Amino acid sequence: QVQLVESGGGLVQAGGSLRLSCAASGRTFSGHALGWFRQAPGKEREFVATISWSSNIIYANSVKGRFTISRDNAKNTVYLQMNSLKPEDTAVYYCAATNTIGTLPTRIGEYDYWGQGTQVTVSS
Repeated sequence: QVQLVESGGGLVQAGGSLRLSCAASGRTFSGHALGWFRQAPGKEREFVATISWSSNIIYANSVKGRFTISRDNAKNTVYLQMNSLKPEDTAVYYCAATNTIGTLPTRIGEYDYWGQGTQVTVSS
């Protein structure tokens, strides 16, 4: 049974930083992309960042220059370092994994496994 478990969310003041982690279990994701999405209250889930097995990366424009995605393939874990946080970054953050090898997807429908989410709240 595949599980993705996020951690590291919390409450932070604007301008602060948080580091999210997502540990995968049940299988390895060798060759597969891992991604982060977020969903704010009353809004649709949106793409944040994705990283391939070889560390090719795509960021959403809204987080470019502030967030850094990385992965530790030996630990089957993906990270999201979030700096210069803004109140509009407040959302539930989800990690996701795709079954398709060799892609770098940015759409929700291209991911097959999802974590339960972790809340990030940025106060002004």
